[in-house]
Amino acid sequence: MMAINYNTFAHTGGLLPGGFAGFVLLIQQISRTFFNYNMPYAPLYLLTNLFPIILSYRKIGKKFTIFSCVTIGTVAILTDVIPSYVITQDILLISIFGGMINGVAIMLCLIAGATSGGTDFISIYVSEKFHKDAWNYVLLFNAVILAVDGILFGWDKALYSIIFQFVTTQILNARYMHYKKMTLFVVTDYPEEIARALYKRTNHGATQLDAQGTYQGARRRMLYTVINAEEINKVLKIIDNIDENAFVNVIRTEQLQGSFYMRPKD
Repeated sequence: MMAINYNTFAHTGGLLPGGFAGFVLLIQQISRTFFNYNMPYAPLYLLTNLFPIILSYRKIGKKFTIFSCVTIGTVAILTDVIPSYVITQDILLISIFGGMINGVAIMLCLIAGATSGGTDFISIYVSEKFHKDAWNYVLLFNAVILAVDGILFGWDKALYSIIFQFVTTQILNARYMHYKKMTLFVVTDYPEEIARALYKRTNHGATQLDAQGTYQGARRRMLYTVINAEEINKVLKIIDNIDENAFVNVIRTEQLQGSFYMRPKD
């Protein structure tokens, strides 16, 4: 999907996807325009990914890195092998639908336990090591690439590339939940049973609080915990199986400080 997208949408519209793929496509465009040389995609893409691969292998996980290398190698080879095909010349349609396909392709890699390479490696490392969103740094890197593209080849394509990248980001934000966290407040008559079940399923503990209802003045127990957003549906089902009368409030967690268990990549 990623290779077809590059050759069908990105190349047709002269757009740049984010990350190292956009960097390599920019180098190819410079090479064709100023040096009349059609530089192959695969060698340059593999070379730029060398440092992130080493970083990922040492710091993130060996199996995760190997799967990612399979993805990087496959995309690099297929981008050179698959011929370009023009579906539409409408650059706005190219920006929107190309960005959607790119986002879905990256999301499938992440769900399968791999990444498309480049800045994805760096973002995942920063997220897991420092519990900090690295998107702003990736956005700055992409902004520099787009600025160079705008200066050399015109600002219209650079601005449309922003739409392409924005759509990709929105697809990932909407559907990939691994680094998002949810806060749960559970009012229940079975706090110990639910806490044990949650720990068994998520490896996250819970804090038990005394509570009192204002309607009948009844004494209640409330659990407070934070879990990965991708586990929310399974957790709600566990709670319902233990106490179908439990009252659960789910809140999106914007920032978290302190120890939080993340499942290892390997």
